[in-house]
Amino acid sequence: MKLIRFGEPGKEKTGVIIDDKRYDTSAFGEDYNEAFFETNGLIRLSAFLGDSIRTEADKNERLGCPLARPSKIVCIGLNYVDHAKETNATPPAEPVIFLKSTTAITGPNDDIIIPKNSKKTDWEVELAVVIGKKASYVSEADAMDYVAGYVLHNDVSEREFQLERAGTWDKGKGCDTFAPIGPFFATKDEIPDPHNLHLWLKVNGKIMQDGNTANFIFDIPHLVSYTSQFMTLLPGDIISTGTPAGVALGMKPPVYLKAGDVIELGIDGLGEARQVLIDYK
Repeated sequence: MKLIRFGEPGKEKTGVIIDDKRYDTSAFGEDYNEAFFETNGLIRLSAFLGDSIRTEADKNERLGCPLARPSKIVCIGLNYVDHAKETNATPPAEPVIFLKSTTAITGPNDDIIIPKNSKKTDWEVELAVVIGKKASYVSEADAMDYVAGYVLHNDVSEREFQLERAGTWDKGKGCDTFAPIGPFFATKDEIPDPHNLHLWLKVNGKIMQDGNTANFIFDIPHLVSYTSQFMTLLPGDIISTGTPAGVALGMKPPVYLKAGDVIELGIDGLGEARQVLIDYK
């Protein structure tokens, strides 16, 4: 299945995409949140769709994040060798983990706000994994059993805040609007091989990132298992798996985002998104 949430910010309705058409699932009576995933919501929703009359939704309505706010967004840094090299970082021996604020979440086509005092706002196309059930101290062998599906994520980053302001990376990652997610959540069966997906990103029509998840340093079972050794992953939580080469930070000289710039990005099987940069007001 492909799940969507649509409508005004904060008032999104639930829906699904079937044969490229949007359908309203508000009558199902649940949001796509932790409780939904924890109680076999995907199975129950599938049964609901089979038993009910489908109500088509307006294809022109705004899309929100396809998941109601998860408890956390766990991000993996430097998970592609080419990206590590372009940023002059040594490829890590273990996954680099940081957290991204859930208040950064926006819809896939919403504007990105350049933060107050920002000088180095950057882009990162990423495959994000959605957890389907509570995971703690999970083995690699069992890790994929805890994956519900996948979404497209732009891990927007402010590099000065992240790298030059002391402390952890989090302060450059969690600014408002820095986590556009979607257009839809795809269940695991929709993506037969998440380790062979083309992902790309354009800025103002120019290809900046052109990669493949086949080039992960750490694959998804390892990331789920590894992360679960340090924190409990709850249903609906997101693990964003890192970005390939082609970010502004790796350019010589770097050319960071400015108001009016347009980002377009996509991943095989997970759709495309488009965001316009605007200044903080």
